[in-house]
Amino acid sequence: MGGYLMNSKSKKIPQYWLKDSVWVGRAMVIRLRILLVVVLLCLFLPWRQNIQATGKVITLLPDQRPQEVQTNIAGRVSVWKIKEGDFVKRGDTVVILTEIKTEYLDPKLLDQTELQINAKEKSVLSYASKIDAINDQIKQLENNRDLSQSKALNKIEQEQLKLREVQADLSAAVIALNIAKKQYERDSILAVDVLRSPLEVENRRLKYQDAVAKKIGLEAKVRIAQNGVETAKIEYRNVRSEYGEKLAKAESDRFTAISSQLETEAEVSKLRNNYNNYNIRNGFYIITAPQDGYVSKTSIRGIGETVKEGQAICTIVPDGASLAVELKISPNDMPLVDVDEQVNFVFDGWPTIVFSGWPDASFGTFQGKVYGVDNMMDTDGKYRVLVKADVSKKPWPPALKIGVGARGYMLLKTVPIWYELWRVLNGFPADFYRPEHIENIKGK
Repeated sequence: MGGYLMNSKSKKIPQYWLKDSVWVGRAMVIRLRILLVVVLLCLFLPWRQNIQATGKVITLLPDQRPQEVQTNIAGRVSVWKIKEGDFVKRGDTVVILTEIKTEYLDPKLLDQTELQINAKEKSVLSYASKIDAINDQIKQLENNRDLSQSKALNKIEQEQLKLREVQADLSAAVIALNIAKKQYERDSILAVDVLRSPLEVENRRLKYQDAVAKKIGLEAKVRIAQNGVETAKIEYRNVRSEYGEKLAKAESDRFTAISSQLETEAEVSKLRNNYNNYNIRNGFYIITAPQDGYVSKTSIRGIGETVKEGQAICTIVPDGASLAVELKISPNDMPLVDVDEQVNFVFDGWPTIVFSGWPDASFGTFQGKVYGVDNMMDTDGKYRVLVKADVSKKPWPPALKIGVGARGYMLLKTVPIWYELWRVLNGFPADFYRPEHIENIKGK
């Protein structure tokens, strides 16, 4: 049988085949063992945990972002001073408008308004003069009232003195009447006894009658004097009423003049406000660039088109803006992000080779630091993170434009590969930690 073996089908198998098969099997085992050792060793290699998020390039400051140039008033486009792609400086004329509203079409609107203001101001001065004249009239009426009241009071006092004088005379006449009556009665009795002559009795009777007549006359004078007092009091009240009415009318005229003066002053203020508004509106016909930048887009077609208030005319992109990246992260990753944490970027259009777990081995990536994290979720269900360039690292591309897409890798803790595989397979989040420099900032 020599160098052959027999199988069950009586075929001959060369012995060197068997030797080669044994050698190949041993080599495969050795290779598998080596591969297993290599895999086990690789599982203990360091892996940098990271959070991946997409976003776009924006400007760091709000006043450096693309800005729409809007109209403050409605008008018709008359002259274009720029075209798309032009570089403009702040204050350069972009568009000149013409007026379309009927209330502002008068070319002498400011002059007419100024004439109205002057006329109203003169009316204010005339009302002021009228108020001064009424004040003088009121003072004169008050002086006349005081004088008339003094005269009326003096007349009342005079009438009262006359009354007291007549009343005194009446008292004396009553006494004299009583005496004359008693004398007449006594002499009449004595005449019966022939102690008095009839002539004496007649004289007594005449005296008695004279006393009665005098008393009656004095009583009439008392009533006249009382009427004089009442008349003087009535005249005093008439004086007060008359001058009170005159003063009330003068006060009414004064308040009417003051009210008219205030209304005219309000009209003057309103006209001045209109004048200032018209003057400011004249400056709105020329629309200027709010900042330095490039004209990227015009929203109005041609000349003669009517624009509304607040309508966009064109868009200006600032030159030399401080760029930043706006990333959107999920709520699950938001607690892992903090200010000043390191972020690696891949920008659209720049060649890159990315090893997310080994950032130092990546090629074409750019570095940044977290500048701010929003505390409120956006409408898309994610949080916004702003990242600025890390000035201590490689600068961002000079040709980078606003709006370019970016993908960020926010670097976290360094862990073994086996731990990262175990975490991913179990669906656990990345480890929560803060770098040492952030902890120091928080501590301060």
